[in-house]
Amino acid sequence: MCLAVPGKVMEIEERDGTRMATVDFGGVVKEVCLEYVPDLAVGEYAIVHVGFALQRLDEESARKTLALFEELGLLQEEFGDPWEAAAEAGQEARQ
Repeated sequence: MCLAVPGKVMEIEERDGTRMATVDFGGVVKEVCLEYVPDLAVGEYAIVHVGFALQRLDEESARKTLALFEELGLLQEEFGDPWEAAAEAGQEARQ
């Protein structure tokens, strides 16, 4: 499943003419393209889908959404190790 996940912008840099950010998704840190939200600043939150920040989000909504995703196990599903997930799926299939 591919979710649009809220994350907090930790750092911004320009890479080869593209604005990129280091974004924290409740403890999971990923690189994200900011071209769709060019005025996003460090400390702000954004909805991110497949590596692109799509929309600014207020902190309260971001925190509530991240807590709900964590509770439902969706953050692990979205950001977990794909090799570990494949191994677990293989073990379940053999049982």
